[in-house]
Amino acid sequence: MPVIRIKNKELAGLLEATPPDFPKYASQIINLANQNSQGTRPKVVGKMSELFVQSKARSLSEWEEWYKVNCPEAFDRATARIWPMVQQLKEAIAKIDKEMVRRWIEDLVLVKTFVGLRFQEAILKKVSEFLSKDYRISSSAEESQGIDGWIDNSPVSIKPITYKVKMALPEKITFLMIYYSKEKDGITIEFE
Repeated sequence: MPVIRIKNKELAGLLEATPPDFPKYASQIINLANQNSQGTRPKVVGKMSELFVQSKARSLSEWEEWYKVNCPEAFDRATARIWPMVQQLKEAIAKIDKEMVRRWIEDLVLVKTFVGLRFQEAILKKVSEFLSKDYRISSSAEESQGIDGWIDNSPVSIKPITYKVKMALPEKITFLMIYYSKEKDGITIEFE
């Protein structure tokens, strides 16, 4: 069975929608500023998929004309959010030196790796504090049985929240379940 791959640049060309040419790294910086400022969220520029269907556009020029008529303030609103963030990024870049890059790498390799790989212990500690009980992490032998730790002499399994919705799981866990979801600003924990 043949497999065909169309790269984004070729796709744009096939649709006669050539994107503007930006200086090297400029698009990445603007994209980062946009992520931080949320400048192109639906509340700012509209729900694109819905608007596109409403437009009934068959060409880029039709879409552009329809969008500019129906969402005349969108570009100004998005620019008003993103531009100040670009300015903040410029200021931050000016402050970055070689030593800061080294500290950033050390933080990533040492601290964030440690925290990322040991977050289950933090979950155990937080839940045990909430319950006013003692905790301990499991041994290697206990881990092989699906036990991630203990709270007040009871075995505990710590799983991602997505585990709850999986169907027909092969393992049967009969002890306390703690579910977590990693979020941008931390971890949300649910337990029985």
